[in-house]
Amino acid sequence: MEWSLRTAEESAAALHAGAVTSVELTDEAIARIERDDKMINAICVPDFDRARAAARGADQARARGEVRPLLGIPVTVKESYNIAGLPTTWGMPQHANYLPAEDAVQVSRLRAAGAVVLAKTNVPVGLQDIQTFNEIYGTTNNPWDHDRTPGGSSGGSAAALASGFGALSIGSDLAGSLRTPAHFCGVYAHKPTLGLAATRGMVAPSAPALPTDLDLAVVGPMARTAGDLSLLLDVMAGPDPLTFGVAHHVTLPPARHERLADFRVLVLEEHPLLATGSAVRAGVHRVADALVNGGARVERHSPLLPDLTDAATLYTQLLFSGSVARFPVEAYEQLRTRAAGLSADDRSLDAARLRAMVFSHRDWIEANNRRELHRHGWRQLFAEFDAVVCPITPTPAFGHDHHPDPRERRIDIDGVEYPYFDQLVWAGLATLAGLPATAIPAGRSPAGLPVGVQLIGPMFEDRTPLRLAELLEQKIGGFQAPR
Repeated sequence: MEWSLRTAEESAAALHAGAVTSVELTDEAIARIERDDKMINAICVPDFDRARAAARGADQARARGEVRPLLGIPVTVKESYNIAGLPTTWGMPQHANYLPAEDAVQVSRLRAAGAVVLAKTNVPVGLQDIQTFNEIYGTTNNPWDHDRTPGGSSGGSAAALASGFGALSIGSDLAGSLRTPAHFCGVYAHKPTLGLAATRGMVAPSAPALPTDLDLAVVGPMARTAGDLSLLLDVMAGPDPLTFGVAHHVTLPPARHERLADFRVLVLEEHPLLATGSAVRAGVHRVADALVNGGARVERHSPLLPDLTDAATLYTQLLFSGSVARFPVEAYEQLRTRAAGLSADDRSLDAARLRAMVFSHRDWIEANNRRELHRHGWRQLFAEFDAVVCPITPTPAFGHDHHPDPRERRIDIDGVEYPYFDQLVWAGLATLAGLPATAIPAGRSPAGLPVGVQLIGPMFEDRTPLRLAELLEQKIGGFQAPR
């Protein structure tokens, strides 16, 4: 197998043994991008000259006896992270020429760990889509089927990993932006516990890079194996040194269990507001069967599970009230007029989205208080269970849909159409409460497309779903290269 599809752990071992150099790994990754990315368009900002220089530096450091977790490993970075000297646009044409002066904290951590940064990966406009396309860099295609999306907003990173463009990537997740592209492209991703990994410099242009506490969004690792996720999370985890002094290391509790037979798992496949497509349902069943066969205690229902309808509504309110907070006044007034025209008994997610866009501070505080009740419910659930298995979205990757008004788009679930953004209900389940969630491959659809599921774990116990992901990878297999 080419080095480009090896894991970061395998490449690190080969580098350590002298079987390959970082320059060789980097040259091979760049050659692969130059050969294959014309069809995928995952890479939007190459940085090959600096990557080759970093690879030479990594080889010299290794020759001096230096040991660092990612020394010499080629990686990519989502376009939304600031990298000094490269554009950060978030796909917004008005910021096409914005060049930040310093690296995001996570880019600094990658470099400090010895990683070789190859390039930036493509994103949707403002990171606000379940697809990846924009006027500056064009459309990213799914490596499994170029007529379909790789997901968003970390779609470029997932497509790059599936294509062998670097061993690791870093992305972000507010509405499944790590997990959905992993599910659509057949790779792994981990949405860390809210606040676990510093986000400074993963900021819209041309905003200042400040150590902000975000309400829902996180930054996190993407990889082709569960073990590589843990490797990269260890590099990313820890508070911002601007807030907590120089040291950024954090000690997470170990995984609750090491053997599959010791895990207690709640498996969910039904959502009260949205159908689950047959291909995704089959993926959930595949994982559930592997758990049962491995001796885990598997339940399908629990009275401890927070109400899924309420969770979806709350998540929608918090997500959309935040996303429009900086809208121009005229647009805000138009939203107020539309919201006022809603029927009082309209409880749809579409209505919740519109009402949330014109929330008062009082409304937001009420929603936040209800979120704390959900968090408490999850704490009680995780006293009885170690992880929850559920869908990420209701379908495998869907066809490109560039309708300019997302409200007009629909998601087809086994022949029935639903509002486009309703597919966020599963991703929002972990995001609402700030919980860690690991996206893993769970086989393929009858049409040959990847299908993933997520493993949701207890707050700040990220190692528990990550360990479960490793054990399941041994049972059902993991990443397979697109054919």
